[in-house]
Amino acid sequence: MEDAQRVFNKMPSHDVVTWNSMILGHVKCGQGQKALELFQQMNKEGVQPDSVTFVGVLNACASIVALEEGRCVHQQIIEIYMISPKSEHYSCMVDLLGRAGKLHEAENMIKVMPGKPYVPAWRALLAACKIHGNVEMGECVAKQFLELEPENAVDYVLLSNIYAAAGNRHLCENVELQRQERGVENQTGHTWIEVKNEVHSFIAGNQDHPQMIEIHTELQRLSGLMHDVGYVPDIKFVLHNEEEEEKGFQLCHHSVKLAVALGLINTAPGTPLRVIKNLRVCEDCHTSTKFISKIVGRAIMVRDANRFHHFEDGVCSCLDYW
Repeated sequence: MEDAQRVFNKMPSHDVVTWNSMILGHVKCGQGQKALELFQQMNKEGVQPDSVTFVGVLNACASIVALEEGRCVHQQIIEIYMISPKSEHYSCMVDLLGRAGKLHEAENMIKVMPGKPYVPAWRALLAACKIHGNVEMGECVAKQFLELEPENAVDYVLLSNIYAAAGNRHLCENVELQRQERGVENQTGHTWIEVKNEVHSFIAGNQDHPQMIEIHTELQRLSGLMHDVGYVPDIKFVLHNEEEEEKGFQLCHHSVKLAVALGLINTAPGTPLRVIKNLRVCEDCHTSTKFISKIVGRAIMVRDANRFHHFEDGVCSCLDYW
């Protein structure tokens, strides 16, 4: 985004597409406040926003949980800019309301959306149910879009995680059985990191990397340092019947941790790390990466299936909601 900003600043003029690119770029990188500041600047310069602009602005409001500002913007789309809100705009509002804990209001927002049911909106509400621990609503929401997209393994995982967070192993197993009966295959999680112009790929539990001994040594070192400053492994989503210590050991073999450790032992102190994951990063990897960023004094960027996570000094740009 720093490079994009430099290019933007050198341009003699900016049209709506240019402004949209910058606003959406900041949103993707978890910089919601900066995106809203750009929108204000865009208005001052007299550039008329379009439908895409407001997708970015509402997403920015959601990313920093600016509830009242988001409500105001959503109303302005209709009353001031005379734009008919699309499913994407309603979905952004569902995300915002869900982050703010307004789950019933978010559900009502979905019900008044124009057109056919919009899966991303239901999925945003399900994620909110998981974050806020509303198992009952999470079940109802899951049934809605499992009918819309019964072949999407992500939705089964989300519902299973809601049950896992509530400590209901039996219902987790039922969700897994339902997934298998419908023939839905779980996507294998892969994580990549580029080090010295070479791309390294990791799968959870895989031990094939030639530097695996050094990687585990580094993870053991970091684990001790993290525990000293308050890190507790998040084992609630490890559903097997192993002892607590064994569950913690499993978490150490997650692919994001393996990739981060490889980056740390092969790059100079202070060098930013950039990691890519094909699925949503798990809660424990997210928490541990926050701790690691503070302990080693590094910026760590993780691009997962949902967004860019910028970890720095123990904080993530997503504010722990993704």
